[in-house]
Amino acid sequence: LILRDLLTGTKRLGELRSSLGNIPPKTLTERLRNLEEQGALDRVQFPEIPPRVEYTLTDKGRALGAIIDAMAHWGETWT
Repeated sequence: LILRDLLTGTKRLGELRSSLGNIPPKTLTERLRNLEEQGALDRVQFPEIPPRVEYTLTDKGRALGAIIDAMAHWGETWT
């Protein structure tokens, strides 16, 4: 779901948290760190107060878009 949301463009942590519903903040942060370690997204932290962090898919992450689209199509067809 994180990848799906980032396919539409760069998002801030609050935007992701809102779109994902009741995901605990710790879980979201862990998933984002894991995706960053895997090279699927980039994290940019701005030196501001309050802190601002933005997440953007890398080329590797955007390549998953075709798979996510295929899964959505399958779900629409078979559910």
